[in-house]
Amino acid sequence: MATRRALKAVLVDLSGTLHVEDTAVPGAQEALKRLRSAPVAIRFVTNTTKECKQDLLQTLKKLEFDIQEDEIFTSLTAARNLIEQKQVRPLLLVEDNALVDFAGIDTNNPNAVVIGLAPDHFNYEMMNKAFRLILYGAPLIAIHKARYYKRKDGLALGPGPFVTGLEYATDVKATVVGKPERRFFLEALRGTNCVPEEAVMIGDDCRDDVEGAQNAGMLGILVKTGKYRKADEAKINPPPYLICESFPQAVDHILQHLL
Repeated sequence: MATRRALKAVLVDLSGTLHVEDTAVPGAQEALKRLRSAPVAIRFVTNTTKECKQDLLQTLKKLEFDIQEDEIFTSLTAARNLIEQKQVRPLLLVEDNALVDFAGIDTNNPNAVVIGLAPDHFNYEMMNKAFRLILYGAPLIAIHKARYYKRKDGLALGPGPFVTGLEYATDVKATVVGKPERRFFLEALRGTNCVPEEAVMIGDDCRDDVEGAQNAGMLGILVKTGKYRKADEAKINPPPYLICESFPQAVDHILQHLL
């Protein structure tokens, strides 16, 4: 890992780190207020594809988090950027609530497949339509490949297994745009005026949050909330810079040891 520099930015995962659906992690709002008192830029990064950025922001505000829309960087944003760069017409396998973030994108006669978390669309007919498009040359774009995520009723399958199934069936490798891709973390830092060696990432996913951030040159703090399961930290190498019980403890460490 590159030589560390003075901390200038903190990236914070949302689902599982600050909240689980419509319930905040205990103490997270107050911890965020304490973090805002520090001379660091804060960005909130998420792979969620269940809802558009505006709906996500409303959920966070209902939970009394002090967060602005321009501080949130989502994998939906990253996917839209790639679609526009490639100038393709996507078959969008995302939840209907997330379609707002693709407003204005031409989806007629699709020549690309874009897949996120879409429980309502993960049926045989739709997956077979995606399969046929890819088989005849359409690129496969995965908004992310998370194995699972945390809901109030327990862990649930993420889009990763469905992306992998299409890869297996078509012998085509997906282009992944969300966490843990290095480009995602670099895009999230855009506008903070700092480099990865000046940033730390806090998240509940050892691979997508912590390993991804550390591969990009940041420090990674793993919190034991959300989708965290015992011994997750042993799944990555190098291990997390730090393991904390929750977001408030991670903030305490940053304020006491990294500034």
